[in-house]
Amino acid sequence: MDAILKPADKTAARKAPHELVRPSREEAEAAVRTLLAYLGDDPEREGLLDTPKRVVKSYSELYAGYFEDPVEHLKRTFEDVGGYEDMVLVRGIPFHSHCEHHMLPFIGTAHIAYYPNGGVVGLSKLARVVDIYANRLQTQENLTSQIVSTIDEHLQPRGLAVMLEAEHQCMTMRGVQKAGVSTITTQFTGVFRDDPAEQARFLTLIRGGAR
Repeated sequence: MDAILKPADKTAARKAPHELVRPSREEAEAAVRTLLAYLGDDPEREGLLDTPKRVVKSYSELYAGYFEDPVEHLKRTFEDVGGYEDMVLVRGIPFHSHCEHHMLPFIGTAHIAYYPNGGVVGLSKLARVVDIYANRLQTQENLTSQIVSTIDEHLQPRGLAVMLEAEHQCMTMRGVQKAGVSTITTQFTGVFRDDPAEQARFLTLIRGGAR
């Protein structure tokens, strides 16, 4: 039975102002069988009989971010931090996402720093925000912007810095086939945007220095 796909938040539907009709699981599995035949293989041979079911099941995990709301993880903050007002940095958050142009993976690391404005959020919650947005079809630029916009809007820190570093399989497996090439995206708000020294401090800390 068909269902209506209602994205968990507005950014999931940035190009879809109307509600999307979600095909049934059976229709999704039939689409996989069509692709297998298009590739030149036999969907009815033993090794591929259960492939459509496995692919659809794996997609429900790889793209689970469409059905989660990152804001839910930022609602609870803690104000009893002993007057701490300096930078909070979560460094080296691993993530994997999929390019919206080729549906091939890009795999990387996120670094998030912010200056608290009266309270802090659980450190794991920042990683949750990264994962939810990463588990959607993405570009790295848009992924960076979504993480920044959500954290900035709901925590309202005095400053926020986000860096993503990733290797894109659409460059290594196809096209120019350049393995080992990484893409870096950054975005800053508040004191990080206004003060180059704060940007430099952030970059030094994520590279393993201490200042």
